[in-house]
Amino acid sequence: MVVEVESFFGVYMLYCINPKFKGRIYIGFTVNPERRIGQHNAGRHRGGAKRTSGRGPWEMVLIIHGFPSDIAALRFEWAWQHPHSSRRLSHVSRRSRKESSLQFHWRIVSNMLRAAPWNRLPLTARWLKQEYRMDFEPSLQPPLHIPVAFGSVRAKKKLPLQSAGEEEETSRCFLCRGLVKVSEKLSCFHPSCGMSSHVICLAKHFLKSEPSNLLPVEGQCPACHHSMLWGSLIRHKHGCFGDLEEFTPSASQSHWADELQM
Repeated sequence: MVVEVESFFGVYMLYCINPKFKGRIYIGFTVNPERRIGQHNAGRHRGGAKRTSGRGPWEMVLIIHGFPSDIAALRFEWAWQHPHSSRRLSHVSRRSRKESSLQFHWRIVSNMLRAAPWNRLPLTARWLKQEYRMDFEPSLQPPLHIPVAFGSVRAKKKLPLQSAGEEEETSRCFLCRGLVKVSEKLSCFHPSCGMSSHVICLAKHFLKSEPSNLLPVEGQCPACHHSMLWGSLIRHKHGCFGDLEEFTPSASQSHWADELQM
């Protein structure tokens, strides 16, 4: 099954299967995983990276997705590529002689998912190729709101923009009672609850118990009072929540977190 995700921003790990370069790793950012692996294997002249061109074929084995923006994903990419230059990863030791490149890069990302600010984002660690799968070390388990998923993922195509005379569907925010557009709405995913609200309103509601933080992790639905993970709400909005249950914007665009005043 291929899962489609809206507003896709991901950071992936490639594994080289060319016998001459077997085991080499490449870390990159993408908004379209299927297209990006094709570019890498087609070569630099077809949009691939200089470091992967002429060394393929490559397999995309792991991708971390769920970033709120391309900037957030690109910062994660840079830290994964340069762990010893990142102040957030100063505690991570260098690669040992016994470690393969794959094991080393897995250890780095395991540490990253536990480090701020990434440990509060609604991320998903997805193994695209199960034969490369590795488990988290007991001391490097990610937060409970960052699940592990398996299988292919695809960026969901955006619907065409509405014409000037066509209005976007709206409803009432449960918290502020103002009008909320579909693009600005989060909804409770419990079948018996029809609560919907502005993303910002619900984030502020969740953060009442954590006033020192900018991003919520979990909270109670203001209508049905069920406990919910923030990441689950975001995944439900973007269309990949069911996939996780089964397995237990551009740089110029602002993100809702930018509007939170703490």
